[in-house]
Amino acid sequence: MSGREAILGKVRKSLGGGPNDAARMVAVEARLAKAPKGVIPERGQLDEKARRKLFVAMAERVSATVRQVKSYDDVPKAVAEYLRSRNLPAAIRVGADKRLAKMPWATQKALSIKHGASDGDDEAGVSHAFGAIAESGTLALTSGGDNPTTINFLPEHHIVVLDAKDVAGDMETVLAKVRRQFGKGEMPRTLNFITGPSRSGDIEQKLLLGAHGPRALHIIMVGG
Repeated sequence: MSGREAILGKVRKSLGGGPNDAARMVAVEARLAKAPKGVIPERGQLDEKARRKLFVAMAERVSATVRQVKSYDDVPKAVAEYLRSRNLPAAIRVGADKRLAKMPWATQKALSIKHGASDGDDEAGVSHAFGAIAESGTLALTSGGDNPTTINFLPEHHIVVLDAKDVAGDMETVLAKVRRQFGKGEMPRTLNFITGPSRSGDIEQKLLLGAHGPRALHIIMVGG
């Protein structure tokens, strides 16, 4: 018997159950099948328009910038304008997200687009958010080939496209949407919650942006 098995055996014995306790297995499966909700703050429980307004306010409060556009066709121009405003090269890194692929990038003649995961040498990366949380100004991004996690953390500037209809009031609503969309056995490897650009106050309690990831987060919200 290994040390691990010995410890788990003692835990089972103290709880009065065995390794094949049918009643406990049923209870665990029932709990996993219906994840309980905790206390949900009132701040994000608003109508759609107010919820989106709150999201923008909270995102800007944590040093993110937000640009609102009418349609996905406006996104390439908004990206190019952001790069110019920051005096950045006209180059971005994107994954294989179908929504991003359908946008008219060809209208921006000077814009260079690299595809796939970031190698750490990209100044700017573009992702598409899975959803957002109004009460904290937080973005939710799932990992995968469509939006590689490396784009979330390696480029200095992270540009995130967000559909306005995907702004939820609270984290619990976003998590429920993840469960509905992916289901058991198909969940993404990682679900990243991003609130503003990377920051740290560890050194002399001075705020430093870009300590562990992008120093700038720019959100392009479509619709709404």
